Amino acid sequence: MSNQPQSRSILAKILKNFINSIKPRQWSGDLIGKDYHGTKYFEIPADPSLGRRRERWFEPINKENFEQELPPEWQAWLRGKRREPPTEDEIDRNLALIHMKKINAIEVDKKGGLMTPATKGFESFPKRTEYELTPGKDRNE
Repeated sequence: MSNQPQSRSILAKILKNFINSIKPRQWSGDLIGKDYHGTKYFEIPADPSLGRRRERWFEPINKENFEQELPPEWQAWLRGKRREPPTEDEIDRNLALIHMKKINAIEVDKKGGLMTPATKGFESFPKRTEYELTPGKDRNE
């Protein structure tokens, strides 16, 4: 017997990877939850003994609408930024906050009218007539 190390066969690795790529995969995961749009979220847990990583995905109600929104809590879970999926209570609180901000924005626009855009440079940010331009100075000065 020789003490030479076995040479790595690139062709054998390519063949092995090809065979592994065409093996059937688990496509049905565990249903984790739903959001207020009706989108369903799924997960297949990681299995290090099989060399499988955790997989997460979602199934929207309308699969033809590519511009639909995902709640930020579910986006964070899908991307692995959070370990646990969001709770119903957390989603409800954040949805109420979103609605409250929309209502407040409408009220501010009704109260102060439309914002007047500034013209150039740093002043390109919209100005509101009810606010000071310089702290402590009247707008008419």
